[in-house]
Amino acid sequence: MDTVSDYFLDITAEICPFTFVKTKLMLEKMSSGQTLAVDLRGPEPVRNVPASVRAEGHAVLSLGPLPGADGVMRMVIRKGG
Repeated sequence: MDTVSDYFLDITAEICPFTFVKTKLMLEKMSSGQTLAVDLRGPEPVRNVPASVRAEGHAVLSLGPLPGADGVMRMVIRKGG
């Protein structure tokens, strides 16, 4: 779990389009400026979720491999206003 983000979501077992749907639902529960750490896996979610998040007006603060978790990427999002 990400200790610096306000919220955490694990979508490593999800497939598109549910990866973005679950991310969007979590963002809707949050306040502007709060952060969400999302763990995702696979080329399609890694490509599509950040693009969709940006298109919704949120900021992708980081996206990179999660140490010790084979093939899992961690994305940190700041909810837009």
